[in-house]
Amino acid sequence: MFSKACEYGIKASIFIAINSFDGKRVSPKEIAKEIDSPEAFTAKILQALVKNNVINSVKGAYGGFEIDKNKISTVKLAHIVNAIDGDSIYSGCGLGLHKCDEAHPCPVHDKFKAIREGLKQMLEDTSLEELALNIKSGASFLRI
Repeated sequence: MFSKACEYGIKASIFIAINSFDGKRVSPKEIAKEIDSPEAFTAKILQALVKNNVINSVKGAYGGFEIDKNKISTVKLAHIVNAIDGDSIYSGCGLGLHKCDEAHPCPVHDKFKAIREGLKQMLEDTSLEELALNIKSGASFLRI
């Protein structure tokens, strides 16, 4: 459903949030290793997240990526998805047709429309804080 870049972006943001709770910054190399992503690809994803104010980049010897602790609860998955994939996930055709709308629906248009709306709601309601705390508590996992 999400592009590979978006999947990595979500995982990277969660990993950064977990470390930010502990007052730690993480390097692109650490992030790439944790989310099992190529370093160069991870760097591009991180740039998009910084550009869209999802995460912060700090330069220097003690630099790295972080999220302000007070901001972690306000960063929603929708921010990450929009930063990397844009909002096309909310309007694309379930069968990949170039033109699919109310006037010219594909065979799954109505069913897929409900799924897209549910996905949008979940992405707008789910915060990085919720996901990071679930991982910190052991209720969920970032990698297996």
